Amino acid sequence: MKSVNDGILVIDKPAGYTSRDIVNLVSKKLKIKKAGHTGTLDPMATGVLVICLGKATKLCELLTASKKEYIAEVILGIKTDTLDITGNVLKKDCKKVAKEDIEEVLKKFKKSYNQEVPLYSAVKVNGKKLYEYARENIPVVLPKKKVTIYDIEMLDYNYDGQTKFSFKCTVSKGTYIRALINDIAHVLNTEGVMSGLTRTKQGKFSLEEAITIEDFLSDNYQMINIEKALDIPKRMVNDEEKFKIINGQQLENEGEILYLDKDRNVLAIYNDGKVLKMLY
Repeated sequence: MKSVNDGILVIDKPAGYTSRDIVNLVSKKLKIKKAGHTGTLDPMATGVLVICLGKATKLCELLTASKKEYIAEVILGIKTDTLDITGNVLKKDCKKVAKEDIEEVLKKFKKSYNQEVPLYSAVKVNGKKLYEYARENIPVVLPKKKVTIYDIEMLDYNYDGQTKFSFKCTVSKGTYIRALINDIAHVLNTEGVMSGLTRTKQGKFSLEEAITIEDFLSDNYQMINIEKALDIPKRMVNDEEKFKIINGQQLENEGEILYLDKDRNVLAIYNDGKVLKMLY
């Protein structure tokens, strides 16, 4: 059966909140236990946070998009332990870096490469989160993971005693923008920190359709239902087919298909005739 709380919310996360803070706020107001998000944003970051509720929590993995778009702000000549402006400053200089040099380096980062995971992150090494190693001052070899920068372009540049610029990028899932900035700075023979970050897109969801926390708290929003959230073929079934689906039986089909009953209740997602996700 349908529930008013089975669906997706696209929140424009404000700075100062963790992603979990927002999920908890939504969960508490709607009085619903099943809630989760499809991609963490750091507390200082803002922008698109996709929250799945009720039956839609089963789709978190499917909605965790392979591509994400960000607008990042950078200060060069500063190094911190967290790779962003909130960390402890380890090094600082006022060397001016030319706009043309930055633009040339940005072009070189439109590629796939092995990115070193930041020390202050939740990635685990030997069962322990990296930020726990950092807080306990325990040395650890940082892992690397392959990421892809599909597109990257400078948006703004200025020098006011520190070289500052902003850029827009489209990147693969798992890319750390803090680490990308650090890598760009090193190619420029300097240091660099992230001073601001906004996620403008995550898969099909964009900042233009996101609601603010104030919108949500004042009930000025509309939840996206599961049917609309999924960009896969949909098929309505009769009672006999519905019985087969809710009992997990195989069906004849090709590719991914979302099955609905005559009342448009979502039943399941099948992939090549086999159950991928039960949603009933």
